[in-house]
Amino acid sequence: MNEILKLENLQKSFGTLRVLTDINLTVHQGEVVTVIGASGSGKSTMLRCINLLEEPDSGHIYFENSDLTDLSTNINQLRQDIGMVFQSFNLFPNMNVLDNCTLAPMMIKHISRQEAEEVAKQRLIQVGMKEFIHASTKTLSGGQKQRVAIARALCMNPKIMLFDEPTSALDPEIVGEVLDVMKQLAEEGMTMVVVTHEMTFAKEVSNRVVFMDKGIILEEGTPQEIFTHPKNERTRDFLKRYLEN
Repeated sequence: MNEILKLENLQKSFGTLRVLTDINLTVHQGEVVTVIGASGSGKSTMLRCINLLEEPDSGHIYFENSDLTDLSTNINQLRQDIGMVFQSFNLFPNMNVLDNCTLAPMMIKHISRQEAEEVAKQRLIQVGMKEFIHASTKTLSGGQKQRVAIARALCMNPKIMLFDEPTSALDPEIVGEVLDVMKQLAEEGMTMVVVTHEMTFAKEVSNRVVFMDKGIILEEGTPQEIFTHPKNERTRDFLKRYLEN
């Protein structure tokens, strides 16, 4: 598999608080990498560093062999190929579903409204939102909003999708509808890095699971290795606490 993303010796602090320490991670094309760990372990900060929503203090981020931390790199160009889905949806409340999905392709890729709408409709159908194409986002449930957010990211035709705890703001009974969409994307070969507390998803869908603790990657491996034979004591303690809840 081709290497699409590589983090080298990534460091990040907020003031005197060290949040990431020597993060090294490689993601290959078509791979689903799930990042697990307790709250405050640096998972979301690492994800936000990948597309420079947070700027690392040092280290390198290579996306398709281009170093995003190099000042000469066209960050905005590369960001077009990196989709991001947040836990809080971040939809524009004054726009309907279709307009939320067409805005970025029209403004950033400069495609026509007609083409943008055709792509958006295909993506909304893909995530099960066909009946809501012209609906106000204010009328949607949390799960529906998140599916629109996924469709919106897909409208840019990204090469990799980053998911930052996409189900944590949802009621338990509608988590499944979002996870089903993500499973479908994985089956279709989308490269994904997913920060999540959904252990079943991590077990069943991931190619690789990364366990973070206090700003470092303590352990990574296949779901079988991490969930059945974790090597690190802190990994074992985390999984024991989490799986008992």
